[in-house]
Amino acid sequence: MTEKPRSEGSKIEPAVAELDEATARVELERLADILGRANTAYHSEDAPLISDGEFDRLRNRNEAIEARFPELKRVDSPSNQIGASPAPGFGKIRHTRRMLSLSNAFSDDDVIDFVQSIRRFLNIPDTDITQFTAEPKIDGLSLSLRYESGKLRYAATRGDGETGEDVTANARTITDIPHMIDNAPEVLEVRGEIYMSHQDFAALNEKQQVIGGKIFANPRNAAAGSLRQLDPEITRFRPLRFFAYAWGAISEPIANTQTDAIDRLKAFGFQTNTLFRRCATTDEMLQAYAEIFAQRATLGYDIDGVVYKLDDLALQDRLGMRSTTPRWAIAHKFPAERAWTMLEGIDIQVGRTGALSPVARLKPVTVGGVVVSNATLHNEDYIAGQDSRGQAIREGGDIRIGDWVEVYRAGDVIPKIRDVDLARRSMDAQPYLFPDSCPECDSPAIREPGDSVRRCTGGMICPAQAVERLKHFVSRAAFDIEGLGAKQVEAFWRDGWITTPHEIFTLHARFGPGHPRQLKNREGWGEKSAQNLFAAIEEKRRIPLARLIYALGFRHVGETSAATLASHYGRWEDFRSAMREAVDPDSSAYSELIAIDGVGPVMAHSLVTSFHAEIEEIDKLADLLEILPAASRSSESPVAGKTVVFTGSLERMTRAEAKARAEAMGAKVAGSVSAKTDLLIAGPGAGSKARKAAEFGIEVLDEEAWLSLIGAI
Repeated sequence: MTEKPRSEGSKIEPAVAELDEATARVELERLADILGRANTAYHSEDAPLISDGEFDRLRNRNEAIEARFPELKRVDSPSNQIGASPAPGFGKIRHTRRMLSLSNAFSDDDVIDFVQSIRRFLNIPDTDITQFTAEPKIDGLSLSLRYESGKLRYAATRGDGETGEDVTANARTITDIPHMIDNAPEVLEVRGEIYMSHQDFAALNEKQQVIGGKIFANPRNAAAGSLRQLDPEITRFRPLRFFAYAWGAISEPIANTQTDAIDRLKAFGFQTNTLFRRCATTDEMLQAYAEIFAQRATLGYDIDGVVYKLDDLALQDRLGMRSTTPRWAIAHKFPAERAWTMLEGIDIQVGRTGALSPVARLKPVTVGGVVVSNATLHNEDYIAGQDSRGQAIREGGDIRIGDWVEVYRAGDVIPKIRDVDLARRSMDAQPYLFPDSCPECDSPAIREPGDSVRRCTGGMICPAQAVERLKHFVSRAAFDIEGLGAKQVEAFWRDGWITTPHEIFTLHARFGPGHPRQLKNREGWGEKSAQNLFAAIEEKRRIPLARLIYALGFRHVGETSAATLASHYGRWEDFRSAMREAVDPDSSAYSELIAIDGVGPVMAHSLVTSFHAEIEEIDKLADLLEILPAASRSSESPVAGKTVVFTGSLERMTRAEAKARAEAMGAKVAGSVSAKTDLLIAGPGAGSKARKAAEFGIEVLDEEAWLSLIGAI
């Protein structure tokens, strides 16, 4: 039997097991921030600072903390995110059926748990044979191809899972993608991965060097950059390939099993992976992993793991989807790569929430095919060689400038230092003293009890916080103003042209035509570029409520939680009124806020206090905008938009399947009964929730009535 690569996922577990609740909450906030930015760098900018495998390792840490402290899971958790927003310069295509990412396994035990979780969800006995498929996970760029009447209609990247970039003209130049297919359903969306072979990658870089063009770091970057060329003729001469492995919207089924569906895609003329196989047992799945890993270096293209899928498509449908991943598939990732190098310095960066983040400046070293010169040091405890409770990590070895450190690309926005070689430490190396004042504004940097991070207390007088908040305000998931990026924000802030968000929308009045200091006369600007910026700002005066809430930059409120809040309150006026009233923790408005599924006391406190502290600026901004209400839920389902609570035992399906079915039909499933609850589904053993529902006058259904309502019987 081929030896399996050693899994390293378990090394995270001891650290997670040592976390207390307060430290876990801070850690989840940090992970949400850095993984969100890493997602954007990878999916939207084709310039990942980390490898897929190492990104997944830190995401796995996030999920491990959430598993231990489920009540702390954030609405903007990285486990709720798919990709990143589409890049500017391309048209946008909304996917008929979302393009999801995959959950990850890092060990054999994770794979066993995956199989067992499916059996539990579907209530399938261990003695029943349930087959899976295994195939290499290609390290490339996801692509969806829509065919109508057999003709290629359009091609779109995954984007943020909901909306991707229109790359139809570029996709038509790729020889692996047929323009016409025979005997296909009326509508067929074929999904797969764009990639570049090692041989073609080397030849492309040689050519780029000769012509003085961009040299690509790895085949994945080259493939993504080539597909995203605004000129399709450039793509035509880039050696891109395509593997088909899935489908999106279809007008009729193409098979009953995953295996037969892949055969059907091959019959349509698509390239499918020859290492694809069906596995009857968990041992066969792990054997496939070991054998594919052993062939990794000789395949001629990059892979970073093995994907397992439940073979029976009817069971896939029953399992359904989580918010960002299918329940019936998982990616078993390969171990991360590491390297040793010298720590040349430690810089302190100040974020938009005032957090002081230490960054290691390294002697450049190649890790996993990417040159690394920076790495995260997390916080002062990590540098000192201890966790938040003062317990030793790295056997108590602190980190000092001049040390030799082990670096691995661990899913952070920058790579991570795993260890330090004390045997190579210089005799005159001094312990690092973490600053207790902000390096940007000299305000005190306070570390509150239970917090692992020091924060600058300067607020908006701190230039770093002010600039970072403005950058966040115009970021892609927020206002996304074309022509007003990070560099422009920094320049305008430095010269006092834009110091607060609302001043962006008065820029034309203050520096437009007819004013002594016109933007067009500024260095680097002209009449055309100034007009374009003013037009782009004007276009963004109409903003969806969810984007506005996210753009305001409240701590603990990410894209997903902003969308949740917008969906709950519907209109800006209602949201503003609720935030004003919720300042009183005994108010009904506060009770309503924390009753929203995914909004806990920490987020609620941060949201309400920040809103009140900045109400004057928020009102000035709102007066300059047209804030669009949240889109109403589809009315096709009898439970769309309703808040549903399950209690007691269910007999026809597992609780997990019932919840998934409700969410798939547009319902909001809550964990507790409140005045906002619409339906309580009560099985045998219902207790306090049933009594509370009676007090509120909430409609209560038994399982049979619930299944009848949703058309499941």
